[in-house]
Amino acid sequence: MGIFEALELLLGLSLFLFGMNGMGDALKRCGGNRMKSILSSLTSNPFKGFLLGLGVTAVIQSSSATTVMVVGFVNSGMMTLTQTIGVIMGANVGTAATSWLTGLSGIEGGESLTSVAAWLKPSAWMPILAVIGICISMLAKKERKKDVGHVLLGFAVLMTGMDLMSASVAGLKGDPAFASILTTFENPVLGILAGLVLTAIVQSSSASVGILQTLTTTGAITYGAAIPIVMGQNIGTCVTALISSVGANKNARRAALIHLYFNILSVVAVYGGFSLLNLFLKFSFVGASIDMWGVAAVHTVFKLIAVLVFAPFAKYLETLARLTIRDGAEEVEKVNMLDDRLLATPSVAVEQAEKVTATMASLACNTFLNSLSLLESYDDRLAAQIRSEESEADEYEDVLGGYLIKLSAHDLSEADSHSVTKLLHVIGDFERISDHAVNVVESAEEIREKKIVFSEDAQRELEVMRNAVAEIVTMAREAYLKRDFATAMLVEPLEQVVDTLRDQIKLRHILRLQKSECTIEHGFVLSDILTNLERVSDHCSNVAACMIELSKHDVLGMHHYTHDVRDGSEDFNQSYRAYLNKYSLPTR
Repeated sequence: MGIFEALELLLGLSLFLFGMNGMGDALKRCGGNRMKSILSSLTSNPFKGFLLGLGVTAVIQSSSATTVMVVGFVNSGMMTLTQTIGVIMGANVGTAATSWLTGLSGIEGGESLTSVAAWLKPSAWMPILAVIGICISMLAKKERKKDVGHVLLGFAVLMTGMDLMSASVAGLKGDPAFASILTTFENPVLGILAGLVLTAIVQSSSASVGILQTLTTTGAITYGAAIPIVMGQNIGTCVTALISSVGANKNARRAALIHLYFNILSVVAVYGGFSLLNLFLKFSFVGASIDMWGVAAVHTVFKLIAVLVFAPFAKYLETLARLTIRDGAEEVEKVNMLDDRLLATPSVAVEQAEKVTATMASLACNTFLNSLSLLESYDDRLAAQIRSEESEADEYEDVLGGYLIKLSAHDLSEADSHSVTKLLHVIGDFERISDHAVNVVESAEEIREKKIVFSEDAQRELEVMRNAVAEIVTMAREAYLKRDFATAMLVEPLEQVVDTLRDQIKLRHILRLQKSECTIEHGFVLSDILTNLERVSDHCSNVAACMIELSKHDVLGMHHYTHDVRDGSEDFNQSYRAYLNKYSLPTR
């Protein structure tokens, strides 16, 4: 092989890897909703886990990516160690699909336009696929259709890379020196080691299998040499997951070890069984040259046999991983709910961020609702709890904000981009709600320390205000957690009633002050309470408006929404009148 053939081989390999990554990324975006369904499909049923791993890997075209995702799931507490086993086995089988696709490059046949074989060759239909892909990518307006175009383009580039690699090694056919090198891989140890190292370097068993398929076009690789190389490739694919598990919690590292142990034991059992049978039966195909389809078949059969052999013993793989990484005495495992490993699959990372935001929403709203009770009866323990929960809400905002910024830098689908925008908006509102809870605690402490007693009229008015704000906070929380847009539409009318109540109560206080029924000191405390309650209702309105507008994919339309509902909307007016009647201040 000369320098130009070597450069052509490198170009082909580069295009192959670029096409595979591009196609995989586009498939992730196209299958975003399917990827999100992973979160609700995780199950301890091994068979369902197997199907889940197989399906996800078929979508994203990478068992390494699936396994890294599994490590992230375990580290974030979304998946138990037991659940990973079936998914890992399914991912191993799912990655074999790529080898059948790349095997198309090995089709040989006539050159006649009427020949079926000629039209099955990638060189015949790949240009058509590329043209269709570029037209869709450039002309489509919707992101999902653009992603379909990117999938077609990625596949076209991948297959072009395969053709270039095949062409670059064509001159090695019949080369005795090259043939002698490849025959050394018939030694199972060397063959397994070669497959392992190659896969560890390119970080993809699909890519390394594609390279092996390219080399089969020389006719110098036999089944006897290819089989151990394929075995080694399956061990080498574990390197990515092992690297990703560094710094993760113990169960996440165990998940990576399960992947490694499964592949090592599979190689020992399957190749050992094959060698034993060959010793007695003398398989004739072992010395025959292998082609691209043969590599795909070996790859697939090995994985299927491995699953059939080890599926009944799945629990022992977990036991082996636990024996390797043991629990410490009374050690509490830390769970990182927002795992950076999930960023590689943005749709899954968005779903997890939404779950963590929902936890923050419940925490912030419940903290504020608890603070309202202190205005009636002060409790030191509850006050301390509220301050602690407010600090926790601050931490949620910091962690979520940083995670969402990192997530927004990834290649997101349109829907995921809107979700990230929504989350960045609402986490600030929920954090401010928890801040106002502490402000209410401070007002309650001031009332106790200064022995302030409001007049009966002021107490009744404040109770109406508290009840109205308690309802709006509850509605905003439930609307967000349940994605209930009908409830979200009721928040803004009630927010307007809260504004009206604040103004009316302040006016009534001034009238009492003029009659010497209240003091200025009472007024300062009352004003602080009213301000905090009214601002909480504003944040609830922001959350509801954000939900409604971003559900319509209108990122900048929240102010338009609040303006529209107040301006002549009959539904708004009807709800406003109902709440105004429900929370009317008592007459003197």
